[in-house]
Amino acid sequence: MAALTNPRARLAILILVAIAARLLTFGNPVVHVDEEFYYFTGTALWHGQLPFVDVWDRKPLGLFLLYAVPARLGFPAGIWAYQALALAAAVWGAWQVARLADRAGFATGATAAGIAYLLWLDLLGGQGGQSPVFYNPLVAAAALLILRSATSRHRRFLGAAAIALVGIALQIKYSALLEGVFFGLWLLAGEWQATRRIAPLIGYALGLVALALLPTALAAAAYAAIGQWDAFLFANFLSVFHRNPDPLGELAGNLGQIVLIISPLVTLAVLALKRGEGDPVRLFLAWWLGVACVSVLLFRPWFDHYSLPILLPACAAAAGVLGREAWQRWRTPALLLLAALAGQIVVLALRAERGEARQFAALTRAVGQGPGCLYVYSGSTMLYVATRRCALSRYIVPAHLGRAREAGATGVDQDEEIRRILARRPAVVVMRPPYSGERPAAHAFVTSALNHGYRLTAALPMGNETIRVYKRLR
Repeated sequence: MAALTNPRARLAILILVAIAARLLTFGNPVVHVDEEFYYFTGTALWHGQLPFVDVWDRKPLGLFLLYAVPARLGFPAGIWAYQALALAAAVWGAWQVARLADRAGFATGATAAGIAYLLWLDLLGGQGGQSPVFYNPLVAAAALLILRSATSRHRRFLGAAAIALVGIALQIKYSALLEGVFFGLWLLAGEWQATRRIAPLIGYALGLVALALLPTALAAAAYAAIGQWDAFLFANFLSVFHRNPDPLGELAGNLGQIVLIISPLVTLAVLALKRGEGDPVRLFLAWWLGVACVSVLLFRPWFDHYSLPILLPACAAAAGVLGREAWQRWRTPALLLLAALAGQIVVLALRAERGEARQFAALTRAVGQGPGCLYVYSGSTMLYVATRRCALSRYIVPAHLGRAREAGATGVDQDEEIRRILARRPAVVVMRPPYSGERPAAHAFVTSALNHGYRLTAALPMGNETIRVYKRLR
């Protein structure tokens, strides 16, 4: 195992594993509907369109700014660029998982823990550029700074730097909030033990809160300065409370899937941490793991990628078992090989379900790049980018107008907005078959409207569905 504890060898192994795990996704513009929309919004930023105002969604501004960097390269080069950026983020996250394992005294299993992190990303919807793929490394870096601060003369500076990283993570996705609260409380507990002085502790606490909220406050201030404070406030913080719950059976199924996939790592983590009671680093990992699990439970509707933050403490702690001599002989290699095989099966299954680059290229050609705007009632929002056609609404995500879950939660009457879009006579309308959670009345209305003044020009496969393309009659 000497080679696996060597930093250069470890990094090389993690890079190779990450490339192998994600190879089948490279260049595919339809890896996940979320990423398609993030890329669309990143592109829209370069055309002067603002999130929450011209393009509506609940994700923080920072996520769209992140996607704007690769989107600047255009389509399709930007697809490769955002996936390369996600690859780098995944490797960085795995590297820091290994470093966390090192600090916990699990050095012999640290590289295996980093590999496990990369492989479980595929199993939990993180094979592309989902938001936790990007903010997990920031949270892990913050955790490492906190652990360093415990034995450093510069503990306050390191603690402040850690919370500043959490603040940036919050601008990628707000679900990092609970972990940030835990990190702050851990720092304050350490400060109290070191000083036993209440006034400096209060000052330090206020400073940490300010650092955590600073990126979000800057974003809010920017929108307030242009008179769009209400749009920012509603999209970022209020609209989520108006969203309707999914059916109980669907919620239970999603949660059950997460538990099934994550439980092997969590079990190994618990076994490793039970043997290290009293060690402050392991205690930190144990609390972090618990907080991460609670955080996932709080943020419904429990899609698989919502559980990706659990991988950081779970993999780092699981190194304590993965690195044991009895495990290294065959159990650890067998577990990782099984995870790798299962991950590739998941990636292939999702590509068969959602589609791939050649199918998307055929659909793009069917839509065409001619004059006139496009309306993707249901289907791939990446079509707006690939065809360079204009949109007729700020509600680009089809679910915001078509899903029952979003009724009354987006600041607009769904049916009224659909009627308004169709009244503007889009040149092309794209529809997928009815899907679970869709409002049947909306689907029926659009289908009926397309029977007057539109003709079906293409019906093409996209994964396991057939996408219909309607063009306006002249």
